[in-house]
Amino acid sequence: MDFTVPEALSKDLIEFKQFLKDRVQLQLPGWYQRQEIPADFFREMGDGNWYGIGIEAGRLIKSSALREALIAEELAKISPGVAVAALAQVDLGLIALLLFGSDDLKARYGKSAAGGKTLMCVGSTERMAGSDVAGIEMRARKVKGGWLLNGTKAYVTNGYISDLAVITAVSHPRASRNRRISMYLVDLHAEGVKRKKLTKQVWIPSDLTRLQFTDVFVRQDHLLGHQGQGLQQVLTVFTFSRVPIAAMTLGTAVGAFELALAHAKKRKIFGQTITEFQAKAFEASDFYAKIEAARLMLWKACWKMDRNENFRQESSLAKYLAVEIARSVTAWAADIFGAASVIQEHPIHKFPMDAWASSLGEGTQDVQKLVIFREMMKNYG
Repeated sequence: MDFTVPEALSKDLIEFKQFLKDRVQLQLPGWYQRQEIPADFFREMGDGNWYGIGIEAGRLIKSSALREALIAEELAKISPGVAVAALAQVDLGLIALLLFGSDDLKARYGKSAAGGKTLMCVGSTERMAGSDVAGIEMRARKVKGGWLLNGTKAYVTNGYISDLAVITAVSHPRASRNRRISMYLVDLHAEGVKRKKLTKQVWIPSDLTRLQFTDVFVRQDHLLGHQGQGLQQVLTVFTFSRVPIAAMTLGTAVGAFELALAHAKKRKIFGQTITEFQAKAFEASDFYAKIEAARLMLWKACWKMDRNENFRQESSLAKYLAVEIARSVTAWAADIFGAASVIQEHPIHKFPMDAWASSLGEGTQDVQKLVIFREMMKNYG
């Protein structure tokens, strides 16, 4: 097995780092202060082909999973909050369109969304339905020419800025849990849609929004995939998105680790730098080993995805391991900076909170363990 990053991807990564330096890093303080990401960022990501899905010969095409993982890690190293907004666009919204949209819907929205001009999000979670995806209550009632949607989606990343939302709703209340839900592509500028931006302290400057739907009409041709298959479809979307969000979580860990290590090499306590204390040197070594282990699992998940093999277990393993190291190393990094870490404007301040947030997206740690266990038992007959 070759662990070398292909030369083409290495060149892409150099270009992306320059893009971050030129177009993102200097703007970040203003984005954090305003708690919003400008539309130009999404368009420039599209113009640079930095999303994991692009247009080739007029068709939506998914790029290499490894390429997307490398890009997500680099972006999250400087801002997990910006990274999650970019990933919500492509790995929740666009991936649903790619996997389940009709040719007409892909032709109508694909190029604009892949270019970052049309922004997308996914609305699945409700106030009483998170990990239990099948427990949603939002309704889709069949009417002439389409459906009427009624209900509320509770925590939607990019919900405030998006043009289109992939929405799950109960279309057949009397059917079994596995057959009662369908998936729809909804225009968020339609009559009956209300948005409320929620106050949060994680993944800034991305938005988290409550979406309320009151008799929102969705045309029949905006049904995604098959009627009654919405549960299986949204779980498939989450399986795909776990790989890039694991990369983003790894980037959260690495960003905090590198800041702390650079500080520890300079700061002196009792006449020695922090790295000269064996206890801290051993802690850094332990964290570095776990970061490398998480990255290897992430790359294995990417490898299997790019080979069109079943990567369900690997995606959950990658996210589980990335979250475990991100939680611990970001807290350690904040300790290295001491009292300075509590200052909101300090670069290290955001990382522990963003690592905590990473454990919630695309399934909690317990959900990952459940997936890992189920796939593990298949291997053991």
